[in-house]
Amino acid sequence: MDRRSETELIGFTLNGDAVQSASPGSARLSAVLREELNAKDVKVGCNAGDCGACTVLIDGAPVCACLTSTAQAKGRDVQTLRGVAPDILARLQQSFTAHQAAQCGICTPGMIVSAAALLRDVPSPNVAQVQDALGGVLCRCTGYRKIIDAVVAVGAGIPEVDATGAIGDAIARIDGQTKVDGSERFGDDVAPDGALVALVIRSPYPHAVFEFGDLEAVRKIDGIEAVLSAKDVPGDNLFGTIPGFIDQPVFAETQARFKGEAVALVIGEADTIAAFRIGDFPVTWTQLPAVQDVTEAQANDAPQLHTGHKNNLMCGGFVAHGDMDAGLAEADIVLSGSFETSFVEHAYIEPEAGYAEMVEGRLHLHICTQSPVMNQEALANILACDEDNIRIVPTAVGGGFGSKLDLTVHPYVCLGAMVTERPVRMCYSRVESMATSTKRHPGRIEIKGGVRHDGTLTGLRFVGDFNTGAYASWGPTVANRVPLHASGPYRIPNYRAQSKGIYTHCPPSGAFRGFGVPQSAIAQESLFDELAAAVGMDALEFRILNALDNGVPTVSGQVFEQGVGVKACLEALRPAWESGKAECAQFNASSPHLKRGVGIAAGWYGCGNTSMANPSTIKCGLRPDGTLVLHQGAVDIGQGSNTVITQIFAQAFGVAVDQVALVGADTDITPDAGKTSASRQTFVTGNAAKLSGESLRRQVLTLVNAAEDDQIVLGDGSIEMSGAHKIDLSRMDVGEDGYVMRAVASYDPPTEPLDENGQGVPYAQFGYAAHLVVVEVNTKLGTINPINIVAAHDVGQAINPLLVEGQVQGGVAQGLGMALMEEFIPGRTDNLHDYLIPTIGDVPPIETVIVEEPDAHGPFGAKGLGEHALIPTAPAILNAVNNATGVRLRHVPALPHRVRAALKEAGYE
Repeated sequence: MDRRSETELIGFTLNGDAVQSASPGSARLSAVLREELNAKDVKVGCNAGDCGACTVLIDGAPVCACLTSTAQAKGRDVQTLRGVAPDILARLQQSFTAHQAAQCGICTPGMIVSAAALLRDVPSPNVAQVQDALGGVLCRCTGYRKIIDAVVAVGAGIPEVDATGAIGDAIARIDGQTKVDGSERFGDDVAPDGALVALVIRSPYPHAVFEFGDLEAVRKIDGIEAVLSAKDVPGDNLFGTIPGFIDQPVFAETQARFKGEAVALVIGEADTIAAFRIGDFPVTWTQLPAVQDVTEAQANDAPQLHTGHKNNLMCGGFVAHGDMDAGLAEADIVLSGSFETSFVEHAYIEPEAGYAEMVEGRLHLHICTQSPVMNQEALANILACDEDNIRIVPTAVGGGFGSKLDLTVHPYVCLGAMVTERPVRMCYSRVESMATSTKRHPGRIEIKGGVRHDGTLTGLRFVGDFNTGAYASWGPTVANRVPLHASGPYRIPNYRAQSKGIYTHCPPSGAFRGFGVPQSAIAQESLFDELAAAVGMDALEFRILNALDNGVPTVSGQVFEQGVGVKACLEALRPAWESGKAECAQFNASSPHLKRGVGIAAGWYGCGNTSMANPSTIKCGLRPDGTLVLHQGAVDIGQGSNTVITQIFAQAFGVAVDQVALVGADTDITPDAGKTSASRQTFVTGNAAKLSGESLRRQVLTLVNAAEDDQIVLGDGSIEMSGAHKIDLSRMDVGEDGYVMRAVASYDPPTEPLDENGQGVPYAQFGYAAHLVVVEVNTKLGTINPINIVAAHDVGQAINPLLVEGQVQGGVAQGLGMALMEEFIPGRTDNLHDYLIPTIGDVPPIETVIVEEPDAHGPFGAKGLGEHALIPTAPAILNAVNNATGVRLRHVPALPHRVRAALKEAGYE
């Protein structure tokens, strides 16, 4: 048989057009579609068939394009999202947009393609059919329920939304169209053709020293343009996030401190890098003893990761309020407990990606990031150049949740572009992403609390050790935030909380939706259930009795005169709590090994930085043609800040949202709106948007001496006020940025420093939440199945209730994963097959209850939400398991083997 020619073309039909590929038949179809045929609506999240983002239709059947060879497509019909039948596609796009079923949007093409295949055969599917059809596509943002609703509605009726986008209007996100039509451009979608590719050489050991061999031999390989290491970094070979803790090298110099740490960079043509064997890179390793557990790391004879940090102590946090010893002494009952949480992987579907190039002597970086200005500052130090010589243009971000605050591919593509003077791109593989990205800090927690017979709390002691990994990242923030939050949103007169961040030979732990608060809430809310039971009180009544209220000091001594909404959140759960208790009791009476229980938990979260400057700046202007422009630099990572901040601005200026032209984040043209983290964008940047809108409005009204309440109407080259005044913008002088009128405004939340006991004003506002979960426990198998969830959230003022629901459901799903299945094991977990996140079949129905207790500082009374949505879910699940079985689980995730062991110890067969 003749061998097939290397240059034989493979032909197939793509979205109705005949195409040919010159790639080898063994090439992944996903790569051919994206890189050769420019079908960038096909997204790649894993290259292992785990995430389903690359789903396409071949002869009408959904398949993972990353697991399909190009040869398998020969002579067949291939459809990506853009090739889906127009009638079905249009209805799916409309429904996904109307339901907020696309948040970051990276999984959306795979979801829509899978849904289209279902709707072709089942025009009016039910929930179970949708779950079955979309079960192979993972989403990390939405919690899936909005996606299910959207697909069901295509057959049952898509809701119409008629609203202007005023505060409180549940409008669809203003940037939603590109997410549902496949044109959204993520980090790996934007590099120009012919860009060089960067490949990082990484440590295969958690702790090792190394020596390079003949690097010149690598540099002489055809297609290799550069080989870089620590000595090639022109500035500081360090990065980090917190001043005083900038301790992670761009390239390790002689010693690697975690498996996956970067030691060198190879840059070359795409084909050359694809064929490059990492094992052939000339480096010799000598493995050293490693410590990956916080207890072992604090031993006197443990290897020390960093000088000046005895016993591997990175830093600590401390809060003392009242007299804790006296508080416990006066208690009628004192209980204590130990709890442990694991590393949790962010598992965003979009791996870290971007490209850099030199443009007229300046470095331009296009990157998926949550913090463009912070990245710009860090890169200036690494590259030894002025910040003004670095332009960062954020791409769409396919999920972040905190980890995309840190530098990832940034310094490597930037160094590559500077050295080669050509565009350089990089996209982490899933293995690379999981090995090197920051994680949620594992916590080892001891907690003790005292209570009187009447249910009143008298004191609480909290001690938590957190595994910060090899480098600090956001560890100092976690160490300082946890003691301020470990009380939960409760009145505790006597309190002492200590935390430590401990260095280990693990991947760095960083920011992950809650900065350590979800870990502390597991311990605190579990103990509160035990204290309530010990005094014979209902768990809900116990929390309401002890909940914070207006005028009551927090454990940092801070007093809020308004806006403390935790009691309202707890009260909102009462109907479901009472019915849940009765229904579970009835079920259990006739079920021998399936037991149901209902659990509750509350949570709170201080929005923004802790006792630190935290400003955002917004710019806006009017063009001569009457266009109203908002420069909005807050990166939208799926949560909806583009929409919410535009709604706030439009309301402040006095027009509908559709009259605002949005300019997205770009360090050259948008002011610094701060990082997208700590639930700060709606609150902080929203306030800046409100102030800028009001300032521009005053300029317009003052120009013609119009009344404060006059209605502004934008026209073609003009503005009218209530029909009585008209401004001809086209005749006005054009000033800075091309505007005839312009406003810039900043907002920084009012906070105060903390004293040595953690007393002060750490946050200008808190958000509050309470969750209820009903679970079913199989006592023979140790499995836990959530049945339904009710989530009550005090958001101050819901700027957009539809986006609130989306945030809550996504946070709940992540909390569910943390409680039941997610456990990253350093050195072992490297894919989305072994690391389990909730699928579309794992998340039960979620009822979102929006509570509105206006905040004194929030824009139109609004509060942040992002972190709060996650915090109460895991402890509510654990409390529900205890309610069902009488067993208290103290180690999450509650994997079946751990649950079964606890059940056996409690006497279950």
